[in-house]
Amino acid sequence: MKTYSFRLPDIGEGVAEAEITAWHVKVGDHVEEDQTLVDVMTDKATIDMTSPVAGTVLKLFGAEGDKAPVGSVLVELEIEGEAEAEAAPPPASPANAGARPSRSEPASERQAPMDPGLDRGSDGEEEAPAAPSPSAVPPTPVIPGEDPGLSTPGAGERTPSSEPDGARLKAGMTGDGEAPAAQSSASPNPQPVTPGPVPGVQAERATSAESKPTPHHQILIAPATRRRAEDLDIDLNYVIGTGPEGRITDADLDAHLKSRAPEPAARERQGVHEKKIIGLRRKIAERMELSARSIPHFSYVEDCDMTALEGLRREINASRQGAQPKLTLLPFFMRALAQLLPEFPHVNAHYDAEAGVLRQFEPIHIGIATQTAEGLMVPVVRHVEALDIWDCAREMSRVTNAAREGRASRDELSGSTITLTSLGALGGVAATPIINHPEVAIIGPNKLMGRPVFINNQVTVRTMMNLSSSFDHRIVDGYDAAKFIQRLKRLLENPALIFIEKRSWS
Repeated sequence: MKTYSFRLPDIGEGVAEAEITAWHVKVGDHVEEDQTLVDVMTDKATIDMTSPVAGTVLKLFGAEGDKAPVGSVLVELEIEGEAEAEAAPPPASPANAGARPSRSEPASERQAPMDPGLDRGSDGEEEAPAAPSPSAVPPTPVIPGEDPGLSTPGAGERTPSSEPDGARLKAGMTGDGEAPAAQSSASPNPQPVTPGPVPGVQAERATSAESKPTPHHQILIAPATRRRAEDLDIDLNYVIGTGPEGRITDADLDAHLKSRAPEPAARERQGVHEKKIIGLRRKIAERMELSARSIPHFSYVEDCDMTALEGLRREINASRQGAQPKLTLLPFFMRALAQLLPEFPHVNAHYDAEAGVLRQFEPIHIGIATQTAEGLMVPVVRHVEALDIWDCAREMSRVTNAAREGRASRDELSGSTITLTSLGALGGVAATPIINHPEVAIIGPNKLMGRPVFINNQVTVRTMMNLSSSFDHRIVDGYDAAKFIQRLKRLLENPALIFIEKRSWS
């Protein structure tokens, strides 16, 4: 037997180390050639490391979350045959080592600034993106299943022990479901006769502790026990006597006190469970911390009357044809931003604080905050200024699905100039979204709600939505932010303006 040391190969230019994110084997496991041993993550990709040989795992080097330098031993295997003990595996790369699309992009290009949530229209239609806030990640849902330890007879089945004879006779039925015949005095197995309680004394009180008997019956109890009951403020009509002829004893008083005692308080819990934050979750935490620490946020919330836009959306969806995608609210927001941002170039921008430079972009690349199984990502719809409403819906669906399925490319997860993050039907009244660093603004639609409003001094119910937003106060002043959101509100409340092409007239 020989040993083989599997080392972390050179997995890309400029990559000196990788983080161990998941072990797929443990000591003692037998592995086959090309079987996945471990997942590692670099700044560029998450990569499956596969074994070039078959063998048995002798030792694992490093825990999940540890950093491993290139060339360091990850797994030691016991192998058969003539393979050299220290033979290095072939160089791995995202192309030949099971690379998956990058989940460790700079958070400015990836993580969602709000909590996960499905974006739905008011009619319950699922929005393409989930629009989360970094402050909360919703927990994973638990689906209750059947208890494998419980079993019941099938329909119509009856087991000999499933129903005592006494229970059947009490119901007036025999084991065969028939009424019992009158029992003959000459029965070969006569039932023993138990002397009953004295008439008028115990029979009326032998019902239950919850049933108050007739108060005119005689209660059998010793004088000392009666005085004790009075001292304890016990109503003897509710006490079941177990002494001779139903006499109430001190033990019966104790049992009654115990039965009426209050339920014990909920038991205190003492456990503390630690979970190491690694991989993508740690990257998200680092980038959110950077955003919150380095960007002086201020938030602005405005309510919008979405009645006309929601009516238009429903009408368009009802008449769409062929391969036209179903429209959610976000494509309308995208087109409204494409109309508006050229008037506010400092909002469609990145701020490089270290260089003291604001980079204002002519193209409009909108990030869509999306919840995925791997964490919060921001896939990007590029050049929204050149897309119509159908193109926006189609491209948004494509990139968000790619992110959720783990096949989004680096380019699809980077380069946004402003971000949309929608809580949708999971909603809430308002939010304070965290800016997607190094951008300077983020827009967060909340859920649609029917609310009474005054129009021409009359109350009417309208479909309303609170529009949340956050801005980098180093770049966007409060006045400019309010003006920007008010202009966006005007477009949303008058959706025909979204589709009017702007041209310069000489």
